[in-house]
Amino acid sequence: MSTNIQENSAPSGTLSGPPLPFAGLLVLDLTQIYNGPYATFLLAQAGATVIKVEPPAGEHLRSRRRSPGVTEPFAVLNANKRSVTLDLKNPAGSEVFLALVGKADVVVENFAPGVMDRLGLGDTQLRAHNPRLIVASGSGYGSHGPYRDYPAMDVTVQAMAGVLAVTGLPDGGPLKAGPAVSDFFGGVHLYGAIVTALYRRAVTGVGSSVEVAMMSAVYPSLLSNLGLAQEGAKTTRRTGNRHGGLAMAPYNVYPTADGAIAILSVTEAHWSAITRALEHPEWCADPRFVSYAARVRNMEELDVLLAEQTSRLPKDQLCARLVQARVPCAPVRELSEVIDDPHLHAIGMLRWFDHPEHGRILVHGSPLVFKDEAPVRYEASRVLGSDTHAVLTELCGLDTAHISLLARRGAFASSTAGHE
Repeated sequence: MSTNIQENSAPSGTLSGPPLPFAGLLVLDLTQIYNGPYATFLLAQAGATVIKVEPPAGEHLRSRRRSPGVTEPFAVLNANKRSVTLDLKNPAGSEVFLALVGKADVVVENFAPGVMDRLGLGDTQLRAHNPRLIVASGSGYGSHGPYRDYPAMDVTVQAMAGVLAVTGLPDGGPLKAGPAVSDFFGGVHLYGAIVTALYRRAVTGVGSSVEVAMMSAVYPSLLSNLGLAQEGAKTTRRTGNRHGGLAMAPYNVYPTADGAIAILSVTEAHWSAITRALEHPEWCADPRFVSYAARVRNMEELDVLLAEQTSRLPKDQLCARLVQARVPCAPVRELSEVIDDPHLHAIGMLRWFDHPEHGRILVHGSPLVFKDEAPVRYEASRVLGSDTHAVLTELCGLDTAHISLLARRGAFASSTAGHE
């Protein structure tokens, strides 16, 4: 990517380590909870200097304290970010924010549509202040359309997008997906939109505004389910652990002697290998299972036969056989197993970290691996407002007296006006 997008040098004291793709990029992060903070986490892990701007009391996720030793979502999603408090409802706070906007490359927010405009900080105002600025917005349903003003949380977007309808057992009710898929799909797409806008700015020199709606981000993941819906059925057919379009068999989660295992067959080679692993090669010649189409037609009988055999073997033993035969499979693992996964720890995605506020917690890195560069040095999430004085001094050139005056005017909490 052109270095033109890195026009602003990072302030002294930046938390970034060795040079990474976004070294020198300055991001103002107004986001909260999961959706936006994950997008800005990815930017920080790619080397950007991210300044998290919170209201004087802090964003909502800060107050959600978990049990000792349990991962703290705020701490994990806000690693490698500096912390500044500003009251954007106060004219003095808005004045300071606009001064920072003049130095920034990107502003990211995920307030409800219309909030930034009501604060006098909408796209038009921000980009008038800094024409090269990228303004990125995340929301549940976007800034226009009939659902624009609907309150949106992960599960409500799952419900609206059809995720709940396709999740669950055929004879059961709708279920939400276990992970916060709407929030994080939205966050990943928001990161992609920001990167795309930065590329365009590198080519044209012009800033822009981008947005991502969580509903739009999650919809494409339903593609395998849409075939059944487009057949005209008014009620969505839930398929449990089977393929969403009931177009593949075997494709299911099967019992084992000590748990369960996911097994699927895409090719005839897979099917042949499965029959050998289960010591029933004669199934390949069985008219019910002799072809891909036949197995789909007879998946009920097929799953019963497979379950009878898989239930006799430990899941790790069966998985080892199938992996050796290049069959897509995986043991069903508990989260207690995943957090200690040797692979995720070996590649640096997971690690245990002694956090100054939360103690020993499990933290994750970025899934984006830049092979030619060392990863960013991991830094703990900051105490609320702990960088306010330093950021205003470094970026805005303000002295202690001016910062104290702004605090008295209500720009930010007075406790953050002093030195770190």
